[in-house]
Amino acid sequence: MEACFLASNSFTKTLESATFPKRNSTQFQSKRVGIPSSITSCRMESPSPSGDDHKPSINTDWRSFRAKLVAAEKASVPKVPNSSVVDPDTVVDQPRPITVGDKWAHTIHEPERGCLLLATEKLDGVHIFERTVILVLSTGPLGPSGIILNRPSLMSIKETRSTALDVARTFSDRPLFFGGPLEEGLFLVRPKTGDVKVGRSGVFDEVMKGLYYGTKESVGCAAEMVKRNMVGLGDFRFFDGYCGWEKEQLKNEIRAGYWTVAACSPSVIDLSNVGSVGLWEKVLGLMGRRKVR
Repeated sequence: MEACFLASNSFTKTLESATFPKRNSTQFQSKRVGIPSSITSCRMESPSPSGDDHKPSINTDWRSFRAKLVAAEKASVPKVPNSSVVDPDTVVDQPRPITVGDKWAHTIHEPERGCLLLATEKLDGVHIFERTVILVLSTGPLGPSGIILNRPSLMSIKETRSTALDVARTFSDRPLFFGGPLEEGLFLVRPKTGDVKVGRSGVFDEVMKGLYYGTKESVGCAAEMVKRNMVGLGDFRFFDGYCGWEKEQLKNEIRAGYWTVAACSPSVIDLSNVGSVGLWEKVLGLMGRRKVR
């Protein structure tokens, strides 16, 4: 079945349609799934002590704990001895404590919010998705959604002559990255300071610890936060388009071998890496794999 990607009209930028090779499945059809958002209001004041406006936060401790378990499992693989004769007087070393560094990545079996999808060699030649790294923003009932992290910016927001992400010209000079073939304006924000205020503002959805995303509906509040010095302009990355799947579609593509699913530490998703064509190789290096097969 041939799949044709939708042209993006959100920023008056035309994406050339791309046709994939014929397949026997429904892989890679553009599915218009909604981007979930919990935006109800833009609260700039300090959070009340009552706790009524408490917003759940993603704790990374369990991700790090899982990463340690994965590292321990790899370390426990027995090495084949050079000789079958064992010296009874040999002192057996005590196992070293398992630690993981600041940056880590490992394979997981199911997609989850904040994980990465790495295109495999089966997508080589498919221009939009070849060697892409996709950050999964949501795996909700509407279907998984995410944004491509490693496509370079070709223009700034003002060059699109659109006001969708350019409220009061606050972000007009910010670069605009290609996030996927489906029409929507999105942004990531990782505040260098004031993470608590940003997290409790009710404006953004948390993807992983310290990293949030917003839509064009929340960009006005984001601009106001910049004016109040709650976040800096450099703390944002803006995207034209996103990737979306129906509920079971992504799982089918993973089973078919088109994607490798990886968990990673928050430090791997550095905003300075957005648009970097080398991010695919970098994540694979952290996973101890040169290629995704």
